[in-house]
Amino acid sequence: MNLDSRWVVALLILAAVVAVVRVYQVIRRAREQSRDDFDARLVQDLRAMGANAFTPYEVDFFFSLPDEAACTSLSKALEPEGFATNSRAMSAETGGYSLHARKHLRVNVSEMQDYSKRFRVLAEQFGGQYDGWTTDPSRT
Repeated sequence: MNLDSRWVVALLILAAVVAVVRVYQVIRRAREQSRDDFDARLVQDLRAMGANAFTPYEVDFFFSLPDEAACTSLSKALEPEGFATNSRAMSAETGGYSLHARKHLRVNVSEMQDYSKRFRVLAEQFGGQYDGWTTDPSRT
């Protein structure tokens, strides 16, 4: 291979690497946007059911964690902020534990997106995942 061929190959490899990185960034951004859209859709659905933006509602947050120690640690992180928590072992097939955290909050898009972002990070710190939130306009 002569010098010109090597440069062409090197440029093609570089272009392929740049393309792969760009595709990864686009996919990651789309996933983050989809998570944020989930929160926005839930808030929009609540408003359509008659929920008031100024009324605090009982909001339920859900986490999947690997063991009871992770549940205890996450509970200790949430309870000082006013969250009531409980956990239970999941079925033998799925394994792990489910943690439920509950708190009265005013439900709006930006705050719920902030909670979701924060809880995804917090769940990962304890080896688990954040499964989302829900509420019902009748639960004030």
